[in-house]
Amino acid sequence: MTEYETEHLHGMHVVQAGPRQAPPLLLIHGSGAASGFWGQMAPALADRHRVIQIDLPGCGQSPPAPSYDVPAQSNTVAAMLDDLGSGPVTAVGHSSGGYVATSLAEQRPDLVRSIALISTGPSPDALLPQPPILRAMLAPPLGPLVWARRSEAMIRNGLRATAARPVDLPDELIAEVKSLPYRVFRTILRRNTEYIAERSAPERLAPLGIPVLVVFGAADPRWEPSSARDYGTVATARIEMLDGVGHLPLLEAPETVGELLLDFTAADR
Repeated sequence: MTEYETEHLHGMHVVQAGPRQAPPLLLIHGSGAASGFWGQMAPALADRHRVIQIDLPGCGQSPPAPSYDVPAQSNTVAAMLDDLGSGPVTAVGHSSGGYVATSLAEQRPDLVRSIALISTGPSPDALLPQPPILRAMLAPPLGPLVWARRSEAMIRNGLRATAARPVDLPDELIAEVKSLPYRVFRTILRRNTEYIAERSAPERLAPLGIPVLVVFGAADPRWEPSSARDYGTVATARIEMLDGVGHLPLLEAPETVGELLLDFTAADR
């Protein structure tokens, strides 16, 4: 059984597992999510890595923060990694967590040896019209009211609307999502869009010169799947498309994604 160590550092809930001297793997969740979204993958990854899972500020078990700008979030992550003394990590981001990983590498290249992006849209124009249930939960003026009254069933249906395969959604994962205030979520979404509107993710990654893995579901309903090709402008990028998978590969195909990550990190050593 995998043993987990939990603590709070720089206002973030941090969970670690795996051998202390193993290569560090940092897992960063997306908007409205939390560290629990990696639950199906983390044990297998911890067999070969020191796995570091975090709840970004304002999400999961981490308290709100003064700023949700992507660089501010990555600065907080950098301070946490400095405290841990874990050395250069492979930073893995799901969805908008990929922007935090990218910003971390931009600001602190000494802390990032490689990046893996899972369902991370490259630019705002790749965003698709969102499923109706998500629009109802998020769009003003009714969004705040719907969000405040949302039930566990609504959260489950909202998450499943972003997937193309059946997904297991444990109660604790739903509780993590339910704890997120509406204003915090909307602010996080705006700041993420601002980050890739200023410069796209591929434009930011190209000059970094570090290995990049891009994993995209070929049936992603949130981001245009063909936009994964935009990462082809990054000379060091490897792009993997997953047939029949939506926006939640870490829940829809955890074994496949885990194997891709392990293969990527092994090749990076």
